[in-house]
Amino acid sequence: MRFKSQGSRRVGVALAVAGVSVLALAACTTDPNTSGGGEAGDTITVAVTNEATSFNSSTPQGNLDTNGMIQYLTGTTGTSGGASLGGFYTLDSEFQIVHNDSIGSFEKISDDPLTVEYKLNEGLKWSDGEPITADDMLVAWAIGSGYYDDATLDAATGEVSSGTQYFTLAGSTDGLDTTAFPEFGDDGLSMTITYGAPFVDWELGNMLDKPAHVLADKAGVSLEEFVQTLKDTPQGDPAAPVEANPVIKAAADFWNTGYDFTSFPEDESLLVASGPFVVSAYTPNQSLTFSKNPEYKGADEPAYEELVLRFIGDSNAQVTALQNGEVNVIYPQASADTLTALENANLEVLEGDQLSYDHLDLNFGSPVFQDPVVREAFLKTIPRQQILESIVTPVNPSAEVLNSQIFVPANPEYTDSVAASGYDAFAEPDIEGAKALLAGATPTVRILYNTENPNRVDSFQAIQASAAEAGITVVDAGSPDWGSLLPGGDYDAAIFGWISPGAGNAALAQIFKTGGGGNYNKYTNAQVDALVDQAQTELDTDALSQLKIEIDAFTAQDFYGLPLFQSPGLFASNGSVDGLEFFGNQTGVVWNAQKWTIAE
Repeated sequence: MRFKSQGSRRVGVALAVAGVSVLALAACTTDPNTSGGGEAGDTITVAVTNEATSFNSSTPQGNLDTNGMIQYLTGTTGTSGGASLGGFYTLDSEFQIVHNDSIGSFEKISDDPLTVEYKLNEGLKWSDGEPITADDMLVAWAIGSGYYDDATLDAATGEVSSGTQYFTLAGSTDGLDTTAFPEFGDDGLSMTITYGAPFVDWELGNMLDKPAHVLADKAGVSLEEFVQTLKDTPQGDPAAPVEANPVIKAAADFWNTGYDFTSFPEDESLLVASGPFVVSAYTPNQSLTFSKNPEYKGADEPAYEELVLRFIGDSNAQVTALQNGEVNVIYPQASADTLTALENANLEVLEGDQLSYDHLDLNFGSPVFQDPVVREAFLKTIPRQQILESIVTPVNPSAEVLNSQIFVPANPEYTDSVAASGYDAFAEPDIEGAKALLAGATPTVRILYNTENPNRVDSFQAIQASAAEAGITVVDAGSPDWGSLLPGGDYDAAIFGWISPGAGNAALAQIFKTGGGGNYNKYTNAQVDALVDQAQTELDTDALSQLKIEIDAFTAQDFYGLPLFQSPGLFASNGSVDGLEFFGNQTGVVWNAQKWTIAE
């Protein structure tokens, strides 16, 4: 089948990361309109692959794509969470930054030192009626900068060995960690931050996170006391750690885990939002409902009353639900069967490349992979071409095995990066080469993956069979709860995916730096750490590209793992919704949900 590109294009953006791509859970067949309070004609229902698990996608365990959609729509993404409808910026269809004048403004007022001023509009309110002020921006800065941290991280494990790490980010504090304590205007609506070094992604800091008044309440103090504590507490120093501040620690502990959920929260303060949508209902394993935020006064108010996310992991079940009118839009995992079913049913199909890639990561904290020779031998058994041809080629015949951890084939740097790294040497298995390296050894490798994602099951089975030919026993450590298991490290290798926001360079520190919030496989290389740090301050685009190429090459030399393929993307509609457009970043199908209308 020909790979179509209606309403889409081949994207040329480096894979910066802020969300794990696919966590498919069981489908359900309940009437989608039973989960919310609106009439059927006032509700748009979207089938997505993955169950929601947290209202905070900025933590390691909450860093999943559906959770990111929640934060994008409700507006509480924070400095490390990227664009949102209730924050200071969004991205357009070309992945360009669009300042959100409905919330406020921000601008660079000095290059030396780099100084950025943020101004909130007057009269803004959280969905619970409390005002949005500079206090909220202070909290967002405190979370994103790690200003109070005095922790030292173990180089091998990334765990805290001394001191305190308050807010645990899936991303990184790099960049904001050089800023001095902010200055605030007398109006209570403006904040100015000054960087200690140039920062390439200064425009991507979204200075609204969780509400300051909610975190204060969870810390057991008034908002005034919480803000004063932040102002009075000195910057942390890992060389001289002190006892943790109990107020900041209590607020951070709640931010780290308090927004995770398995049922609709009785505490409605967890749902407080700044964007046009607010979560209003949740049925586990079934659906999550958004209603209009009654306090939202911006330009992105939707024309309909409710948006429902239905969790349907099986792509065929999504197509059936779309045909039956149970849902208006679907966001399935692309496959040839799914495309055929959609086309045979004469449904609207939008396709394109996602800023997402599947990959196999080796756990550097695992005893079996302490030896680089064993890492290399195992990688020599991976049947990447076979995996590509079984999963992606039926959808996109021109797809290639991916040979970079940082770039996709459309990037101009891709060819140079492949030449520098040599990832293309692992396109086909080299069983005899693996046997020679192992010299009679028969290691056992436990692989974590999502057992409810057919693509990951296929990848695992292909790897298991190929590795056996070299005497490597691959044990099935897959689980439907793989997302929560990934940070724990109780596995030898993992198959999963990253999906990018399409702007910025946060992935470098998040994934490849020692102790990075998304460095789940405990990778550490002092030279890579130095290159990552340099990349945060490199403003010359050519020099920045070269740094990324060097990082990519080091991951190959260290036998980090293997990229597998860039994922194809697919949206579909039954014609009941107008305004649907393909977009390949981590917000997926809901990226312009505020602009949708119900078709006449």
